[in-house]
Amino acid sequence: MACVTDDTRGLSSLTQLPSGGLSLRERRYGGRGQGSFGKFPFEKVFPVYAMDVSKGDSSSVANSVGDPIWDAVREEAKLEAENEPILSSFLYASILAHDCLEQALAFVLADRLQNATLLATQLVDIFQNVMMHDRGIQQSIRLDVQAFKDRDPACLSYCSALLYFKGYHSLQSYRVAHALWKQGRKVLALALQSRISEVFGVDIHPAARIGDGILLDHATGVVIGETAVVGNRVSLMHGVTLGGTGKETGDRHPKVGDGALLGACVTVLGNIKIGEGAMLAAGSLVLKDAPPHSMMAGTPAQVLGYIDEQDPSLTMNHDATKDLFQNIAVGLRDGKSTDSSDQENKGSDT
Repeated sequence: MACVTDDTRGLSSLTQLPSGGLSLRERRYGGRGQGSFGKFPFEKVFPVYAMDVSKGDSSSVANSVGDPIWDAVREEAKLEAENEPILSSFLYASILAHDCLEQALAFVLADRLQNATLLATQLVDIFQNVMMHDRGIQQSIRLDVQAFKDRDPACLSYCSALLYFKGYHSLQSYRVAHALWKQGRKVLALALQSRISEVFGVDIHPAARIGDGILLDHATGVVIGETAVVGNRVSLMHGVTLGGTGKETGDRHPKVGDGALLGACVTVLGNIKIGEGAMLAAGSLVLKDAPPHSMMAGTPAQVLGYIDEQDPSLTMNHDATKDLFQNIAVGLRDGKSTDSSDQENKGSDT
């Protein structure tokens, strides 16, 4: 399969997107009372790859429209090589020597995952063969790197996500293992899973199903079980577990809806549903369904209220519970004051 062409066909470069995030605070959603939310602005957030790329039989996601993300990666690598000459050989071997994002990513992943028995040359062949022929993965690797760039303030560039972020590396390695699993090459897929867990500290079963535009922030300690499903535009912080509740077989892992935000060290157990746009606070133990756009916290987690954001995963606003806790505290205080007044009135009546 040929790599992406340089023809941009008039499409604006993704490098023109705001570097400080998605700017979703600028748009307002309908209130909880109306029960409606604004349509997700795919064209604004992902101007090229969020178009309907799932149709047609073209061999590459961007081979007819250019590849602005790959163009941005190459330009960033050139600038970094000029600013830090000691890294010039590394940047050339990892990025500048390749013709497309798929080839560069295959090289980077193979370099990270190689060992004495899984040789880098073998891994490059495996990764390239899968990515260069799988249109879904071609879309996913671009939407994922866009997610890292937009949602993680520590991500300085597309290039840095591609080269240095183990959350991105583990996610794309999983995608290759998942493709191999679907092809029936389960032994190789499990071997990759084992190696990914060793190197990155992330354990994702190759049979799990994960959508596009995913952020694994820090990623250390993330565990996603065999029958888990993660929707699109989901953000997971370090230490998140999507696990089962015992040794039963069959469909036994959580299902996470689009746009959900799972805070650090959240544990979700069993075949339960985390609704679209739900927010799970850090350290929560979730044992029951989370309604769409709900906010849950605690051990075991309880619903604290509802949020007005369609996709909290995009704004990454982890302190959204502040107002809720204040309201709860005021309510408890007022309730105690009312109870005290009632008791005093009863006392005076007697």
